[in-house]
Amino acid sequence: MAYCKNCGEQIDDNAVICPKCGVAQKDLNNSTPVEDNGGFGWGFLGCCIPLVGLILFLVWKDTKPKTSKAAGIGALVGVIIGVLFWILSFLLGVGSALSDLY
Repeated sequence: MAYCKNCGEQIDDNAVICPKCGVAQKDLNNSTPVEDNGGFGWGFLGCCIPLVGLILFLVWKDTKPKTSKAAGIGALVGVIIGVLFWILSFLLGVGSALSDLY
């Protein structure tokens, strides 16, 4: 059996809070380490599916800053490539239409 770090009451070894005083017994924020390596895969996923990259960036920006940055940059690159593709398609379409006129 363990003892409460606040009131000294005997509590269960796995207790998260003390049943007598209500004080948390374990630090829940640092219970498991978070891996934050900024992986290329998340950036590639963000590039292929920019909406997913944006969502991952917003979800992870506080807990995994390197990984969220990779996903966010991937999403930004994906959007830029998509816009350039549409501009190029538009210009080729207009050029093709104008060449048919002459």
